[in-house]
Amino acid sequence: MASGNNGQSTFSSVTRRSYQVVIAATRDMGLGIDMKLPWDLPREHTFFMDVTTRTSDPKKRNATIMGRKSWEATPLEIRPLPGRLNIVLTKSSCLDIAIYENVMVCSSMESALELLATEPYSLSIEKVFVIGGGELLRNYMNAPSCDAIHLTEIDISVPCDAFAPRVDTSQYCPWYSSFPIVENGIRYCFNTYVRRKNHICLETKQYSFLPKMVFERHEEFSYLNLVQNIISSGDMNDNTTLSKFGCQMRFNLRKTFPLLTTKKVFWLGVVNEILQLISGSTNLKEKETNHIWDSDEAKEYFSSQEFSQLSDVINKIKNNPHDQRIILSPCNPLNFNLSVYPCQPFAQFYVANGELSCQIYQSSTEASLQIPFTIAAYSLLTCIIAHVCDLIAGDFIHVIGQAHINKSHVNAIQKQLQISPKPFPILKINREKKKKIDNFEASDFELLGII
Repeated sequence: MASGNNGQSTFSSVTRRSYQVVIAATRDMGLGIDMKLPWDLPREHTFFMDVTTRTSDPKKRNATIMGRKSWEATPLEIRPLPGRLNIVLTKSSCLDIAIYENVMVCSSMESALELLATEPYSLSIEKVFVIGGGELLRNYMNAPSCDAIHLTEIDISVPCDAFAPRVDTSQYCPWYSSFPIVENGIRYCFNTYVRRKNHICLETKQYSFLPKMVFERHEEFSYLNLVQNIISSGDMNDNTTLSKFGCQMRFNLRKTFPLLTTKKVFWLGVVNEILQLISGSTNLKEKETNHIWDSDEAKEYFSSQEFSQLSDVINKIKNNPHDQRIILSPCNPLNFNLSVYPCQPFAQFYVANGELSCQIYQSSTEASLQIPFTIAAYSLLTCIIAHVCDLIAGDFIHVIGQAHINKSHVNAIQKQLQISPKPFPILKINREKKKKIDNFEASDFELLGII
């Protein structure tokens, strides 16, 4: 199989369009029962409509492919789906589906994709989405021509008679996962998985096949937008730096790990920094990558206090998870004086729904180098503590008082902004290391899927 430039694939000289899957499913990948949805989630419906309807080119529209039962299950008031070309797959000649405007009938998935690869459809259809039902998804959801899967994961288990297969994580990796949403008492989240690349692609927009609204939800854009904002409209408080006051970024740790992909972040340095924080080490020979612990005050304070603070954090998470003061602080509680540089984060932890989240505050930090390192370091610390406490890592929130960039770094950042993000990697922690947080070694942490 060879991939084309316009969402097309070539099979033995037969050209077919590639496609994306859009579905909502329960924990058991249930799609519905008696041709009805067992949930009422208006925001999920809006997401489905937006993803399948919006186009980058206003002169084009998208196509949706569905099986006959999915067509019949679509409420009459929105059938056919407005603003899209509806393609219904059926071998029956007794149905009058084609009498509807904007509806076509094809006998198979292959014939539909071949038809969409020919004019005028190759010129007028921007993206192709497969929306169900169960049989169609079983055969084509993880197939080679499927570029992406947009899956709304609904956190319920209810009886269903139609099911989709699970996402094949050997073939797909997460691009985006929303923070959990609760609607009508049901918890769910939006997820997009993209097909793994077999080789390093040098194209700057290799994931531009995604709907624009999904592409731009990659969490790395929160960092890229921050540095773009600083260099384009930051305050010049002196002749060497640009700065912004009051910044916040939020990262979802449930599926992926926020190691930035548009610049190199020294992963081993991140791991060693957190292991040193955990151990309370102040040996300057061990600190090859970051010198935030080098002051005499920091050495004196952290030698006596830091590990006891971390032990207290873990004890509260395990035994009193709703404590409002689960805090790891650079401030000496005995005299309330800062014992480390003001850029050192103040961290607070929060437990809810079996998940551990962390928010850190930095009064001042450098954006081009220090922020990517800090995002990775404190995300890792959150994941380690969650692992030790038998919780799932939830949100990581990074709050910054003053984020600044040295003017000498502006050109490098402008080049970085031209690079398209890639999927974040997935963090795997040694499952056998759960009892004591100070037993970890660098080899206990593995990042999967780095491109």
